[in-house]
Amino acid sequence: MASPSILEPTAAQGSVLIAGVGATQGVGAAIARRFAAGGYPVAIAGRNAEKLAATAGELAAAGAKVAHVVGDVSKPADVARFVAAAQKLAPLAMAVHNAGSNRWAPFLKVSEEQFESHWREHALGGFHLAQAAIPALLSRGGGTLVFTGASGSLRGKAHFAPFAAAKAALRAMAQSIAREFGPQGIHVGHVVIDGGIEGDRLLTFLPQLKEERGPDGLLNIAAIAEAYWVLHHQHRSAWTHELDLRPWAESF
Repeated sequence: MASPSILEPTAAQGSVLIAGVGATQGVGAAIARRFAAGGYPVAIAGRNAEKLAATAGELAAAGAKVAHVVGDVSKPADVARFVAAAQKLAPLAMAVHNAGSNRWAPFLKVSEEQFESHWREHALGGFHLAQAAIPALLSRGGGTLVFTGASGSLRGKAHFAPFAAAKAALRAMAQSIAREFGPQGIHVGHVVIDGGIEGDRLLTFLPQLKEERGPDGLLNIAAIAEAYWVLHHQHRSAWTHELDLRPWAESF
């Protein structure tokens, strides 16, 4: 008897939604490029209309079938529009929660509003995306749902209390969703990105960091995107739930 294909026959059918796409040199845009290059229609969503349009234009110029939707992942009505845009391209095959920022501050200087805004971006946003995407994935017969985490998902660091609290909540929710919907054919993944990312956001604020860290001392965004590609194409007999990514020289 022939062994089953490692690439599931239905894996290349359907659309991919990435919520949390900004600059073209960012993780969200890199994930969109990887899946578009693999033949998937992609729907990208984010809050910055100008950056989102630029990324969509780049993808379309490369031959991708792409839709882009401006909105906030912490608002259920916006997330419903994200999923609808992806479904219009093709039945949803994969959804990625990549939204949320990190604004560090000494704990006694953190306001309730700042703490809550982190929770809304990461934990509540992940909740809304999951609730909107899971029915679409179930109707298709299965698919993939991935949440972007961070080292803060695993441990709190000084001056990062709001971010760590929000990311830890997102991780715990991903575990609960995986245990409930994995047996129904939905591959739930949580990707811990542990280290500096070589993208527009970090290098805008710390342009010297790339030289300081040396060759491959920061996470390459295309390499990160490749990990998401691999997660989606894993055979269901050996699914990864949590994957951690860090530069080869990063301590942990």
